[in-house]
Amino acid sequence: MKILVCISNVPDTTSKITFTDNNTAFNTTGIQYIINPYDEIALARAVELSGNGQGTITVIHVGDASADPTIRKALAIGADDAVRIDAPPRDAWFVAHQIASYAKAQDFDLILTGRESIDYNGSLVQGYIAELLGIPSISIAKKLDINGTNATVEREIEGGKEVIQVPLPVVVGTAEGVAEPKIPNMRGIMSARSKPLDVIAATDIPALSHITHFDTPAPRGNVKLVDKDDVAQLVELLHSEAKVI
Repeated sequence: MKILVCISNVPDTTSKITFTDNNTAFNTTGIQYIINPYDEIALARAVELSGNGQGTITVIHVGDASADPTIRKALAIGADDAVRIDAPPRDAWFVAHQIASYAKAQDFDLILTGRESIDYNGSLVQGYIAELLGIPSISIAKKLDINGTNATVEREIEGGKEVIQVPLPVVVGTAEGVAEPKIPNMRGIMSARSKPLDVIAATDIPALSHITHFDTPAPRGNVKLVDKDDVAQLVELLHSEAKVI
């Protein structure tokens, strides 16, 4: 089984986020980058599925050379090889086109992504890839098993869960529960240095959108305490100040 795992290079969750150029560009100064946590879950499940020689794992990333340490970590975790599309990941449409363009010629049985990236939270790439390849996609998977030429996916829905069986190939966006992220051991770290990391040029895709500016959340306001027995005041404040009722 050939598995393709799509990974994003995202700021560590402890990073302080700021913007430059009049709030039109993300400030990368002092930012520590990591594998997107949801993508790391996808990679961990891929390692489990391909264990004991049952498959191979390729990781793919769209971005510049600054992401190479993140890609090498994915190789240390258990991927067999890696591909980096050498272009800034300007939006989900562009990223999905690059991944789909590469995947078309490789005949992958399973393509895994995280449910979303923790920087933009768009949840778009997985669906775009599947549409461009003309194969099924399932999002927010909580469990994933492969049975011969079929995948069985469990996902949460309102009020319960849904179990879907779908033939391979398929694109699956993973969430918590699919697998526990794996910590690379010393053997994995050493072997990652010699595993292939191919850098290929991006295909030309017309831009459908662009970022005009970024906004940070409004500062937290002062807390107003209301006596627990004064329901009338609480309702009045929710109506007149918080404006939520």
